[in-house]
Amino acid sequence: MEARKALATGGSGAAAAVETVAGIAFVARRADGVPARELKGMVDQLKQDMTDGVVVVAAADEGKVSLVIGVTEALSKRLSAVDLVRVGAEALGGKGGGGRPDMAQAGGADPALIEAAFAAVRNHLASVPVA
Repeated sequence: MEARKALATGGSGAAAAVETVAGIAFVARRADGVPARELKGMVDQLKQDMTDGVVVVAAADEGKVSLVIGVTEALSKRLSAVDLVRVGAEALGGKGGGGRPDMAQAGGADPALIEAAFAAVRNHLASVPVA
């Protein structure tokens, strides 16, 4: 489990590839085979080195897709993970999703749509004023 988690979060101590979208740090990771219950811990781990950022982790496991989005504490006062996960879930062909302003989860049924979900969240970030 720890080896799988380390691989999905960028390896032992390796920094995740961070993009900047509308001035916000953005990390999107695919972690196929990782059970949904482990994704929140991965998101928390990836958020640790960010000040203002969004982390999206998706995993296809046993024919289902789980999507977890984390927003750093400071940014969650202006941008909700729940809103972002709903955008991602829609791109996955799912509906709804929920959680807290700093961490939310949703699901879908088509692993082929994971990259589309990442793009939908990225595009939403780019279009929403968060300042």
